[in-house]
Amino acid sequence: MKKYLVLFAITGLVAAACGGSEEKKEEKAAETTPAVAPVADLSSNPDYTKGLELVGKSDCLTCHKINDKLIGPSYKDVANKYEATEENISMLAGKIIKGGKGVWGEVPMTPHPQVSEEDAKAMVKYVLLLK
Repeated sequence: MKKYLVLFAITGLVAAACGGSEEKKEEKAAETTPAVAPVADLSSNPDYTKGLELVGKSDCLTCHKINDKLIGPSYKDVANKYEATEENISMLAGKIIKGGKGVWGEVPMTPHPQVSEEDAKAMVKYVLLLK
């Protein structure tokens, strides 16, 4: 008889521990779910669309990827390092046109003298949106 009583008590405790009202579950979920900022839709941003088009037509993706370091830094690493100020946009556009070395390691960035300053700035604005 004691075995049945103990078994019944354990079963009751397990059921009570696993159960609970839906209201309590919802409250707990609300407490533990972190707030997530909505991701902006960049496809309607003219800087994004123009820069994406220019990068797609160039050889940038030979050395750079959006999320991963390849030969050069990822676009996200660049975006996280530099604010989108006119000074930074001009400086980075100059790196696209003239090339550069030393900021992200010893492998030099190939110069692209055929890229206009306007296009280089558009490419930089695109990259800096990818935070």
